Amino acid sequence: MTTTNTKAEQTPSPKKGRAKIPRQPMPEQDPRRRRTNFEEVPRGYSEETAMLEASRCIQCKKPGCVEGCPVSIYIPSFIKEIAAGNFIGALLKLKEYTALPAVCGRVCPQESQCESRCILGKKGEPVAIGRLERFAADYARKKGGVPDPVKAKATGKKVAIVGAGPAGITVAGELARWGHEVVMFEALHLAGGVLMYGIPQFRLPKEIVQYEVNSLKKMGVTIHTDYVIGKSETVDQLLDAGFDSVFIATGAGLPMFLGIENENAIGVFSANEFLTRANLMRAIDFPRFATSPIRPHRAVTVGGGNVAMDAARTALRLGADSAIVYRRSKAEMPARDEEIHHAEEEGVEFHMLTNPKRIVIDEQNRVTGVECLKMELGEPDASGRRRPVTVEGSEYIVPADTVIVAIGNRPNPLVPQTSPEIETSRWGTINTDDDSMMTSKLGVFAGGDIVSGAATVISAMGQGKKAAFYMHRYLMGVDPPQA
Repeated sequence: MTTTNTKAEQTPSPKKGRAKIPRQPMPEQDPRRRRTNFEEVPRGYSEETAMLEASRCIQCKKPGCVEGCPVSIYIPSFIKEIAAGNFIGALLKLKEYTALPAVCGRVCPQESQCESRCILGKKGEPVAIGRLERFAADYARKKGGVPDPVKAKATGKKVAIVGAGPAGITVAGELARWGHEVVMFEALHLAGGVLMYGIPQFRLPKEIVQYEVNSLKKMGVTIHTDYVIGKSETVDQLLDAGFDSVFIATGAGLPMFLGIENENAIGVFSANEFLTRANLMRAIDFPRFATSPIRPHRAVTVGGGNVAMDAARTALRLGADSAIVYRRSKAEMPARDEEIHHAEEEGVEFHMLTNPKRIVIDEQNRVTGVECLKMELGEPDASGRRRPVTVEGSEYIVPADTVIVAIGNRPNPLVPQTSPEIETSRWGTINTDDDSMMTSKLGVFAGGDIVSGAATVISAMGQGKKAAFYMHRYLMGVDPPQA
């Protein structure tokens, strides 16, 4: 007896067919060329490549990728629009959830967030969600055609936002859209926070950040730069001046140091200073910009995170032989794999399982090297990573005229110091309610690195989004209108 296959057996599953399409690579600058310039390294997808990559998404009914996104973007919806060739529609879907898609598509650790939950990653490679987010945002920015956001009727409420970084920008966009008058106060001369001063041009072009800042201005947000809350005015004075609520997003800009001998020598920088001078103050363009130039010949960066990679790669582009000293092994490095890979490709030298003991100086107090100790890994510490243990008698010197310390940052203390009613933790972070992000002072909310300590751009945005929701509820007594 012959048997007849069912229709399902005869027709291959479209989902299985899509899953067999390989993940599409991102074109990049050649390492030999890019180490000499500050142009962006990844070049972005073409329209055809973006559509092909988007077609890999199997549109799960219960998408795990959404659970992995700190701002809860409904990822299948914007990817579906790209697959259909509706690129502007994809951007509009993204804008329902995030104020900074072009930024997040470049700097977010998708491999440990949304992409780590993609079902395709269980047996192969996940959908390139970050690359597709970047594509949609870049297409819309270059081609235009994106309608201005629809704003709710004016509420008559006025909100102050202290700090114009990722958390502040997120809150400003949400509250302006819901009809509130929003005024931002930024200490530096350009809005953007760490997006402007911390992340190099070759990883995040500054014109992209300013495009998003200008989008806020189009929505009616007022931005005061060179305005230091805690010096010019206090939070209490803002409330007394007619603001109905305040959001504090001053970040974690206080650098940590090693505490070793000669750390105050000429040629030692915090990563904050080094990157701020290079990125925001344009020291890389001396003499066109009057900021004193930084001209390292042999640079040693201490640390293993993304900031360390940024500093070492910036030093390389300024003409230095650039090295990274890190006390654990490569497997324990907190930096993104992509950033480590790019640094290696470009020629950054890695001294793993190595820890600085002292800065070596000459008679003029100038750096000539770093005396280091070899380390070996012991038992795991509180972070879950194996604790580095000194190998006695293993001292050696790494030649250097520039040392960049990139071992982390503490919260900016200025606002808490001038607002004693706002409770802080022993680490200097502002304590907030876990749900609402309100501080111990009624009507004052906070989010981003000033609350969590130094973390990612997207986590700051996630806190900002949550805070905006509860700020609207505080101001109006009801939930915000739906998009």
